Amino acid sequence: MTSRVRSLDLTDPVTFVENDVHDFWRDVRAERPVHWHEPTGGNPGFWVVSRYDDIQSLYLDAALTSVRGNVLDVVLRGDDSAGGSMLAVTDGPRHRRLRNLMFSAFTPRVLGEVVEKVGRRAHDLVSAAVGADPFDFAAEVAEKIPMNTICDLLSIPPADRKDLLEWSKTALSSGHAEGTELDALSARNEIVLYFMDLAQERRDRPGDDVISMLATAEVEDRPLTVEEIAVNCYSLILGGDETSRLSAICAVLELIRNPGQWDELRTGGVSHESAVEEIIRWATPGMHLARTAVADLEVGGHTVRRGDIVTLWNISANNDESVFEDPRRFTLSRSPNRHLSFGHGPHYCLGAFLGRAELRSLLEALVTHVARMELCGTPRPIYSNFLNGYESLPVRFEGR
Repeated sequence: MTSRVRSLDLTDPVTFVENDVHDFWRDVRAERPVHWHEPTGGNPGFWVVSRYDDIQSLYLDAALTSVRGNVLDVVLRGDDSAGGSMLAVTDGPRHRRLRNLMFSAFTPRVLGEVVEKVGRRAHDLVSAAVGADPFDFAAEVAEKIPMNTICDLLSIPPADRKDLLEWSKTALSSGHAEGTELDALSARNEIVLYFMDLAQERRDRPGDDVISMLATAEVEDRPLTVEEIAVNCYSLILGGDETSRLSAICAVLELIRNPGQWDELRTGGVSHESAVEEIIRWATPGMHLARTAVADLEVGGHTVRRGDIVTLWNISANNDESVFEDPRRFTLSRSPNRHLSFGHGPHYCLGAFLGRAELRSLLEALVTHVARMELCGTPRPIYSNFLNGYESLPVRFEGR
């Protein structure tokens, strides 16, 4: 095993900013695709799984649970306080019942109106950005589409949306290396407290919205508590905001870096649907998911013991040469494109349809209003061991 595979600390956000992670994961897949990450900084050790086939299989394995948490930082600290309450960290029959309830918020009837607003918002934001002056695409366009989309779905008052966006941006990442876990924890608590108040309001005075639906529904013959409603709204906000925002930023950056692909998209040489899938694969905004073994199991010739933490690195799986030809080539026409950015199996992302719709609307707006895009500075990366991408992207758009 090379010194790089041995030495990089996957718990440290700086690792993912100061190193070429794709070179690292290529070495890991080749040399030690399943290996034990030694304890660091007072954290326990954990298993690292890097190959596509192993990860896809483990998403279906009942010997791994998400109840203790599904993000490395949380699992390393111990149990997730939302375990058994939040859909993403619930398993078994309760997960199925809760998912069925949540899925009712994502029916065509509900989403039709939301997706319509996504399209209008994307066109308005992109057309307003076209001109001679540089601007920050992340701040002026990318962050305004997904957060408003989820807030539309949840009927969040417009006056509250700015605070929710700031909390969301802090909850899983930081804009600088000195960002602390206390900052993230405080942001997460603010989101949950906000939704607890809102859940109680909607329970007392229900309307025709998703939170009211959750507040008046029953799972396993009892109403959800305001805490259970709040953590599931929290999950929708973080999942719907961060991943879509980072994918949108990645889309513009890679279209600038790959002008031939931009020409293909702009002239209709590649479908928007195909382009969306490649952007989501390339971006892989959520680098990993974590699980805990509830029974001994074999993974890649290694014995994982009951109680061990297992991390599934989607960012590696999505660049596995055995599945994706020339994976580090940005190819909007790539087919097939069975990426794992939305996960796999029972915990497949509930908002996948909406995330795709947001990205497709952005591409349609770019093709309609923009002839040329130019990078006007250095993109500023986020600091996270979970999220992958940039928090700032200075660009200039030349109109058609």
